Amino acid sequence: MTATSGWTAIILAGQRPGVDRLAEAFGERYKALIRVGGVPMVARVAATLLAVPAIGRIIVLSQEPAVLRPALPDDPRIGYAVAGAGISTSIRALAGDEAPWPVFVTTADHPLLTVAMVTAFLDGAGGSDVAVAAVERQTMLARYPATKRTWLRFLDGAWSGANLFALRTPAAAKALDLWAEAERDRKTPWKLFRHFGPVLALRAISRTIGFAAAIRAAGRRSGFAAALVPLDDPEAAIDVDKVSDHAMAEAILSARLSGVTHS
Repeated sequence: MTATSGWTAIILAGQRPGVDRLAEAFGERYKALIRVGGVPMVARVAATLLAVPAIGRIIVLSQEPAVLRPALPDDPRIGYAVAGAGISTSIRALAGDEAPWPVFVTTADHPLLTVAMVTAFLDGAGGSDVAVAAVERQTMLARYPATKRTWLRFLDGAWSGANLFALRTPAAAKALDLWAEAERDRKTPWKLFRHFGPVLALRAISRTIGFAAAIRAAGRRSGFAAALVPLDDPEAAIDVDKVSDHAMAEAILSARLSGVTHS
């Protein structure tokens, strides 16, 4: 199956319990509605995905879709679903049913997402059941040396996730189960690695295995084919989690509009 097969995209547009401090800082109820370049982030992501030829349908997943709907394009290809208690379980409730395979997942706080990024990722997913995108640290720092990211350090470098996931086949349901187990530890690498078995965890923590090899091994252990898709555009790994991220995204979008490129 290739990236021309008709993907269903899921935009994760919910938020965790309690007050979202970033949303509060910008006077919004939902983080997804924060404006970047004058446009709500979720609307930017949706508009980008609507322009990707490989994507046939989009589902916006949120605790209160009705709150987000007025901000989104009025397009019959966009649908809505109510999120459950966890991200992975909410995706699993849709995948293969309301969201037919193959499924592409991204987040609403990704206002710098472009058609080229998505296309490169879907093409790079190849024959895997599951693929994840990431940007290596040197790729990021070559263009944005002052940026601060959460880095996963492996034998082949330090990596920052790009919030792009390809769930190509029903076997990806096993990956969603693994995601459910590891979700609460996603920001703490040594805790995250424990979910992949003691041998793989030890190799990851000691940095005696590369990130791509670790992802393949984790998939094999759980019964699915998994792949890393390294992306060359560092902006693929810049989401908006902090006020400083928002300022950075605003500056990048302004530069894009003025035709400025980074060397």
